[in-house]
Amino acid sequence: MLASAKLEAFVGTANPQKARHFYETVLGLSLITDAPFALMFESNGTRLLVSKVDEVSPAPYTVLGWTVSDIASMTKTLRKKGVAFERYPYFEQDENDVWVAPSGTKVAWFKDPDGNTLSVSEYA
Repeated sequence: MLASAKLEAFVGTANPQKARHFYETVLGLSLITDAPFALMFESNGTRLLVSKVDEVSPAPYTVLGWTVSDIASMTKTLRKKGVAFERYPYFEQDENDVWVAPSGTKVAWFKDPDGNTLSVSEYA
């Protein structure tokens, strides 16, 4: 039923100025508009609405992720822009903070200014 409908993604921010800088400047997403209720970005055909809220309660799991063709290059680029990658004691992560799943998929996690967990993945 919704398989042919366009998907939108949502995440919250209590600090729209920091969120705008992060998503627009650090991650390189295109800003569509800065509306009273949300920042709207475009990411390769998907609209991301960063809802302006009073308080963010970050989920204890990944809420947004991007598929990349070269995770090593992407993590290096993001690090140069100030992104700090997360390390988890229950995953074996390499020196670039990348975990390799049993399927061969590679994943690295980082947080936005509100503590939302984001990821980049390179599928095997």
